Amino acid sequence: MEKATVVTYPDDFAKQEIKELAKAAGYSVVTLITQRRVVKSMYGVGVGKAEEIREIMRENGSKVLIVDEELRSSQAYNLAQVTKGTVIDRDRLILDIFAKRATTTEGKLQVQLAELQYEIPRTKDAVRHSKTGERAGYMGIGELAVDVKFRALKRRMVTVKDKLEKAQSFRSLQRIERKKLDIPLVSLAGYTSSGKTTLFNSLAQEKKEESPDLFTTLTTTTRAVDLGGNGRSVLLSDTVGFISRLPTYMVESFKSTLEELTYADLVLLILDASESEEAISIKLGSCREILKELGVDSSKVLLVLNKIDLIGDHGWRDVEEPDMPGDQASIRVSALRGDGLRQLRNRIASLTYQ
Repeated sequence: MEKATVVTYPDDFAKQEIKELAKAAGYSVVTLITQRRVVKSMYGVGVGKAEEIREIMRENGSKVLIVDEELRSSQAYNLAQVTKGTVIDRDRLILDIFAKRATTTEGKLQVQLAELQYEIPRTKDAVRHSKTGERAGYMGIGELAVDVKFRALKRRMVTVKDKLEKAQSFRSLQRIERKKLDIPLVSLAGYTSSGKTTLFNSLAQEKKEESPDLFTTLTTTTRAVDLGGNGRSVLLSDTVGFISRLPTYMVESFKSTLEELTYADLVLLILDASESEEAISIKLGSCREILKELGVDSSKVLLVLNKIDLIGDHGWRDVEEPDMPGDQASIRVSALRGDGLRQLRNRIASLTYQ
């Protein structure tokens, strides 16, 4: 793994999450620097902090600086000039992970669209700087090249959007055909690495790739699941995981995958019950925000607390439960060990066959 220095916020959740993101992207964090305010005018950090980071990177031998926030192109450029390293902001880091994980044509197109939406405002910023004479070119290229790049990005975006619209049309046809079957659709949603795919495999008796790494699933898989008895069954879909501070444009880019949640009769919102109360609260809030952004009806959401096999004597069982989306009582399971799965099937049946 390539060594990296990281700048993030001082709270434990932020520090742990950025380390996991860096690892998923292929970086080994050798030094973690905390800053109460990460986004400032010129460097994303203060002038003194930028100088301090340069010395730290020189001493630890890292050539990559990861900043746990979205940076403007000018901020990334200025910080790279001071530190003499490659600067990667939070958005770029997540996009790099997406690019590594995408395996299907649709998944790759969604990542391409997100990358284009990331690049276009930064290239637009570079065009503005080059034309006002503030800085000639973008990372060293001339004014003409900047304009050419901007127009090329716009053309590529149109092409990628057209291809994704065809994928969305195909999904629409699939939904129409599924509707004819008159079988309820249940979608899995939740924070990345919460065990969604493990739960999917356990319920659907499938063998999709499972991993503790972030964003293992980037495309939707749907299977029929027998709920046990009375001939009741549902269609179960596994979707891409959520993460805190996920930019709106990334949610939009993965709309063809995530929109399955809006059409579902029931959404199982999966969280890792073995984590701290703070982490669960933050992740639940992030998931709720994304579901709201997608237009998912909260009354259709059932909170599923997974990984209860990892809870100790003084774990999540002793923590007062937060308000449940749609006022639904949560259910606790271990997708790995099988605890609570029969109760979950019964709950799914009662909520989808009313």
